[in-house]
Amino acid sequence: MHSLLEYPFDSQAISRKRRSIRRELLSKPDLIEKRIAILGGSTTHDIREILELFLLDYGIRPVFYESEYGQYWQDAMFPPEELLRFQPELFYIHTTNRNISAFPGLGDTAQAVEALLDQEYARFCAMWDKLRETFHCPILQNNFEYPLYRLQGNREASDVHGRVHYITCLNLRFAGYAQAHDDFYINDINYLSAAYGLEKWADPFFWHMYKYALSLDAIPSLAFSLAKIIKSLYGKNKKALALDLDNTLWGGVVGDDGVENLVLGRETSMGQAYTEFQAYLKAHKDLGILLNVVSKNDYENAIAGLNHPDSVLRPDDFTVIKANWEPKSRNLLQMAQELSLLPESFVFADDNPAEREIIRQQVPGAAVPELQDVERYISQIDHGGYFEVTKLTADDRKRGEMYKENLARARLENSFADYGAYLLSLDMHAEIAPFAPVHMGRIAQLTNKSNQFNLTTRRCTQEEIEGFAADPACVTLCGRLSDRFGDNGIVSVAAGRAVGTRLDIFLWLMSCRVLKRDMEYAMMDELAAECLRRGLRSVRGYYYPTAKNGMVRDFYEKQGFTKLSEAEDGSTVWELDLTGGYTPKNKVIQIDRMGEETAT
Repeated sequence: MHSLLEYPFDSQAISRKRRSIRRELLSKPDLIEKRIAILGGSTTHDIREILELFLLDYGIRPVFYESEYGQYWQDAMFPPEELLRFQPELFYIHTTNRNISAFPGLGDTAQAVEALLDQEYARFCAMWDKLRETFHCPILQNNFEYPLYRLQGNREASDVHGRVHYITCLNLRFAGYAQAHDDFYINDINYLSAAYGLEKWADPFFWHMYKYALSLDAIPSLAFSLAKIIKSLYGKNKKALALDLDNTLWGGVVGDDGVENLVLGRETSMGQAYTEFQAYLKAHKDLGILLNVVSKNDYENAIAGLNHPDSVLRPDDFTVIKANWEPKSRNLLQMAQELSLLPESFVFADDNPAEREIIRQQVPGAAVPELQDVERYISQIDHGGYFEVTKLTADDRKRGEMYKENLARARLENSFADYGAYLLSLDMHAEIAPFAPVHMGRIAQLTNKSNQFNLTTRRCTQEEIEGFAADPACVTLCGRLSDRFGDNGIVSVAAGRAVGTRLDIFLWLMSCRVLKRDMEYAMMDELAAECLRRGLRSVRGYYYPTAKNGMVRDFYEKQGFTKLSEAEDGSTVWELDLTGGYTPKNKVIQIDRMGEETAT
């Protein structure tokens, strides 16, 4: 990440150097382009420019449509031709409490206040529904910050006439809409403004002078929050933590001080801080974040420390524990390889500034938060937004166990001389079927997270996935793989559209969790069978190279396709002739189609 854009950042430095930062970030390889429409209830020019910097830093090159000042509702309800031509892939609606049309009066009855609340909420609902109906893409909507003054003082929070109470009710209505609608997300400026300092955030000078609803210095905080949501939607989240032990998870050095003298537990203020940090980290397991140890320690000492009676984290909470005297950069790279993750998927947490700098130099792309003072460890990681959640599936919550099962598979593999015999020993079963409603969220998530085994690198929203499933011209398949060690969940996705008597594949990807397990052959077999059932005579596949997907460069060749063309950038087009039938290639996975098991 760019040093000026890492949390905690200097807002004024970002504003001063925005042009040079932009030039530098535009040179990054493999930027994915996204069309973003900003509909503003106040001035949004600087918000757009700073948001662009954070998105570029995440590998997303935005192209913007920006409404005129205050025209957010009109552009949504009566889209101008320019917006219709733009065809946004995402909306950001920048509204604040200055865009609330009316507040309760002290003489209003409770019923009148409720009617006013219904009217205000209905105005926003109509706008969101219109956008969803017209454009079928994700919507990011600010909730509301609290007012700068409280006419009744603290009573404002409880009295039905109070503006604080009214905004709280509106925010809860907005949250309810988000809970009921996929692809609708709240940018929580109620929290952001509180964390920043409400009076500094909403300094009225900037409204009266420039029609900005927040101060210029607060804009990077707003843009950073937005960028975190957007990068999560497009699969740019981190996936794992690599944690130091001594003076990071506990106070003291376990090898020197002994387990009994570690600072941990409820007896001291510092011990409480370390315990609270461990509890915060452990909660990430429920989000599907992998916890790992990278520590310069004897392994036995590390395990003894984690078995401290006051330790919240236990050895079993970690996917991989690297406790030795090798360089931490080498351990982290080996860990990434063992887990089939890219090194950039990690957040490295270590109290030692020298170790942090080595990781920055030796493991490009890994996030390295500045940990200073254990009391602030949580906020330093939390505000970094590395694991922003926009979707949380059942597979996410089981991810840690799935990776542990993968490590057990790797250990079993090492005990076999013949790889084919190893695959058969896994007793693998796959369920391969068209996209189903219960899996739509996970399928969309996979298209945005999978980088290595991804032939077209197409990123899709859930609404797009649902559209493919509903299109009679499309063939859609998702594959779930399980074996003697456990269920890997939905791990592979393929989709194509019939063009005459040919199927054009526009989506083919697989989770790194099941590489080298022959799942791609099982998917190809079912895809070919479905094409033959539909009377299609050929399948055309496309490979678009990136810095991360070189492993599938020869995928179609291995599947028996013939190369038709190759462009200067390495993009290739392939075709499989089905006129003479198709010979299945999967020999090791038992297939369950639509709930009926059939041996291959």
